[in-house]
Amino acid sequence: MIVPGLVSVTFRQLGVPEVVRLVEEAGLSAIEWGGDVHVPAGDLAAAEATRKLTAQAGLAVAAYGSYYRAGHSDPAELAPVVRTAAVLGAPLIRVWAGKLGSAEASPDERAATVHALRRAAEAAGELGIRIAVEYHRNTLTDTLASATALFGEVDRAEVVPYWQPAGGQDVGSALTEVRALLPDLVTAHVFSWGPGGGQDRLPLADREDLWRPVLAELAADGRDRFALVEFVPEDSPAIFRRDAAVLREWLATPDG
Repeated sequence: MIVPGLVSVTFRQLGVPEVVRLVEEAGLSAIEWGGDVHVPAGDLAAAEATRKLTAQAGLAVAAYGSYYRAGHSDPAELAPVVRTAAVLGAPLIRVWAGKLGSAEASPDERAATVHALRRAAEAAGELGIRIAVEYHRNTLTDTLASATALFGEVDRAEVVPYWQPAGGQDVGSALTEVRALLPDLVTAHVFSWGPGGGQDRLPLADREDLWRPVLAELAADGRDRFALVEFVPEDSPAIFRRDAAVLREWLATPDG
């Protein structure tokens, strides 16, 4: 089943209670809580309060969205990230695969990222939490070839992929990526961008041509996965409500 939700960093300007209320009003079911504003790493009181508010609203914690960059961040930053995710009740910790794109990273830098991801998997796995790697430019998941090779190099079942589209991405290449990352792909960040990327945000409905087939692929094997709205135009709660309604309609009517 595809569980719809929100990436909380979409609304950094809102407090935790406001984000919870907005997701509840929009009829979504889960929140990926960000570690930069809403639940800072090491702030266990904030994590506990956020867990309680989320549960009281009948919502699931989809993940803890950390900004830990495997192979680049200080290894000492990992422990508070894991502790915070555990208190938050997050089943996944989102991390980044380094800070350089696959064409720029040296073999040593790539090896350091692999080592750090394995270390993160061990630390989180002790608490029943998996490590989810952001699919993003300027990291080692910036191409499908590099991403799939990276997961093979890490070779840990506890390390799994996220996916999100590039700006203006065509449907064929998006489906190729999603199919290659399945069945381990756990979450898609759902948004519509034009060719200008993050500076060219579109209403979600404008990329129905992409998202309907992608969501169908994600749902085909019946496994639970998250589809989380992110990057709404103008960071607008009103536009988010509209995009959330579009996502819910797509999930409710998979055949269009």
